[in-house]
Amino acid sequence: MAILPGSTLGMLGGGQLGRMFVIAARTMGYEVLVLDPDADSPAGKIASRHLQAAYDDREALDDLAQHCAAVSTEFENIPADTLDYLAKSLPVHPSASALRIAQNRVLEKRFFDRQGLNTTPYLAINSDADLVLAENFEYPAILKTATLGYDGKGQFVCNSFDELGTAYNQISSQACVLEKKIDLAMEVSVVLCRSEAGDVDCFPVAQNEHRNGILDISAAPAELSQETGVAVRQAARSIADGLDYCGVLAVEFFISTDQQVLVNEMAPRPHNSGHFTIDACETSQFEQQLRMMCGIPAGSSRQHSAVVMWNILGDLWPQDGTPNWGEVLGQGNMKLHLYGKSEARAGRKMGHINCLASDTTEARKQLDEIKKKLGSV
Repeated sequence: MAILPGSTLGMLGGGQLGRMFVIAARTMGYEVLVLDPDADSPAGKIASRHLQAAYDDREALDDLAQHCAAVSTEFENIPADTLDYLAKSLPVHPSASALRIAQNRVLEKRFFDRQGLNTTPYLAINSDADLVLAENFEYPAILKTATLGYDGKGQFVCNSFDELGTAYNQISSQACVLEKKIDLAMEVSVVLCRSEAGDVDCFPVAQNEHRNGILDISAAPAELSQETGVAVRQAARSIADGLDYCGVLAVEFFISTDQQVLVNEMAPRPHNSGHFTIDACETSQFEQQLRMMCGIPAGSSRQHSAVVMWNILGDLWPQDGTPNWGEVLGQGNMKLHLYGKSEARAGRKMGHINCLASDTTEARKQLDEIKKKLGSV
């Protein structure tokens, strides 16, 4: 039975993704209870209620289960046991099993292998004995911690076996995965939603550019051949089906210079590269997240405008104030989204801008002008 407006939904995590979910849910007439340990949670500030507690606090989880009709998450580092516990009382999407795979790069790679998908050549390193096996690995390579790595954190480029040993010691011999560094043509991502019944709807493919390991720009539609576009969407759908997934799922891909499609990683939630959907598509990724958890059919994912999304980091903030938004707010095709974070820090995601146009080339020109006016290089 569908969960209809007027009901209360639970959100585990109170960052910017949770905040944008709250906005979508409140717009459609739902109440939202956010569980997040941070007193200054961006989502908690606008939720119907903010439960300030740890994600494994059983008393808080019982409170959540008592008052909510369904629960979702905004990031994958929620303890999977928390989802198992809540699932005894109410619908929880994504599932704990999907979360456990996404939380560990080694489990994730092996899952992709089982789905028959191509990944970069890799080697799991769980001990010094495994490290010895990497002597004959093909370098350069990238060492990534198996857990808790995001936005370039926990990643080291290794040009030789000696550099690998140094990097492995630097992270105190944590479980890792070593990936061959490929000749990269571009990075793209697919955000999709999948219902409990198995119906899948994909947003247009986004083309992504990173700076210092953090997503900088996403452009949609991506400049892909029709064949490659079909391949990445099919691979993303295969992953969602293999997980028996319900909710919004993002899958990131590498496209090599010889046009190989290689799965990089997945995120069992809305994704930074899907923020363009808020302004450029009939239905946003956050509304789709709500629809999936409530058992409502997906909205249209049709893209009505070409778009370039730019992540606004705390580096843009001057020491004595805020960026001069007045310089850019007069541009009608620019959509500003700020996340309500009280402190700007270097590398911290403070918001994003969507530039809409008839094509991505024109949208990029608009963004370049905006960057100049805001003093970004």
